Amino acid sequence: MVGAPNPRDIVLDGHRAQDAPWLLYSARQRAVFLFVLFLVGASNNIDRNILGVLLPQIKAEFLLSDTQLGLLSGVVFAIFYAILGLPLARWADHGHRPRILSLSLIVWSAMTTMCGFAQSFWQLALARIGVGAGEAGALPTVQSLIADYFPPERRAGAMSIFVLSAALGYAGGLILGGYVAQRYGWRSAFILVGVGSLLLGPICLLTLKEPRAKVAAKAVQEPYLTAFVELFKSPAYRCILYAIVIFFFMGYGALVFIVSLITRLFGVDLQTAGATFGTIALLGAVVGNLLGGLLSNALAKKNLANLPRTAGWAMILCVPVFEFALSRSTMTAMYFPLFLGLMLQNVMSPPMFSSLYLVCDSKRHATALAIVLLFANLIGLGLGPFLTGVISDYLEPTHGSAEGLRWAIMILFVSMFASGGLMLRAARHVETARDHGQAPC
Repeated sequence: MVGAPNPRDIVLDGHRAQDAPWLLYSARQRAVFLFVLFLVGASNNIDRNILGVLLPQIKAEFLLSDTQLGLLSGVVFAIFYAILGLPLARWADHGHRPRILSLSLIVWSAMTTMCGFAQSFWQLALARIGVGAGEAGALPTVQSLIADYFPPERRAGAMSIFVLSAALGYAGGLILGGYVAQRYGWRSAFILVGVGSLLLGPICLLTLKEPRAKVAAKAVQEPYLTAFVELFKSPAYRCILYAIVIFFFMGYGALVFIVSLITRLFGVDLQTAGATFGTIALLGAVVGNLLGGLLSNALAKKNLANLPRTAGWAMILCVPVFEFALSRSTMTAMYFPLFLGLMLQNVMSPPMFSSLYLVCDSKRHATALAIVLLFANLIGLGLGPFLTGVISDYLEPTHGSAEGLRWAIMILFVSMFASGGLMLRAARHVETARDHGQAPC
């Protein structure tokens, strides 16, 4: 009597299901999976970024300096986010990813809710540490699932749609947070988004599927140190790692203070500042991500080195655009150049992360991303807001609160020149490897 075939030996379209897990699901199922992951990504970014629009009220209630606001926005969140990212990503490489993702979502949502009950700076800081610890399990797990749900020729499109969830979450956090905070206070804003995100936990667990449950493939677990050493042997990987760290340094260090800058410069309330910047950020993200994805796909067909090259030039070009926007004397004059800067920032995102997967072996994709996030969040997210606050406080006695913050943000944006240069250098390494008949990794 012949037994039932092993799922991993099922052959569909010339592929084994073990090697092509997306064959286990229909196009409709994959669309549902992507929609749920999109919602998870939006929740992740709302809970993370809503703090930016609430900083003015928190500063006033707890009588905080900009340095303390920078610590709250960066270091206290980034420490556990970065440190836990690597072990959670390794867990996602062999564990049940929908369960890992659901657990992470419940933790960060519950801790966001707890932010609303904080009665001191340190209570709020501890709650933000909890948010960071929960969110550490999100991005590597989600991208790992997308890689299994979608075939390579459709993966970039799926990834670009997921990336838009960051834009929606970022803008949603600013707009919703500003609206609620203006009417009911900053605590109500934290509680609203935290409780709302909690509802996604059961939905995520019940809807998403784990391909490994059907495809019982056994994978040899590579030791941490071996993966780390092998990845760092690649000069292209090192360049992209350093570039992303600087990108996070600018993105989270400078942009987290934009709403505060608008309120100080132009005397508008939180709702107006949050809605204005949130809308501009959303439009810039949608246009930028779609343009970046289309442009990168077209250029990559001619030369894979065009992926890091596209990201590098977008990084370089965004600096003078942002500097021009921030130097404007009226809020309306700031709108269009700020939109262009945010659009360029988002143009670089799809090719930037696509370049990362280009220069590392497929068996190390999750680990490669986790290592990047470890350094990017500890240095970029952790120190970026803190350094912005320190510079702002240093300049305040001579330039005033508003102008001091404006100069601090403009100074940090200059760092993107270095980031762009590193991506262009990575492109040269990719071309050198191609010329020698080697894989980019």
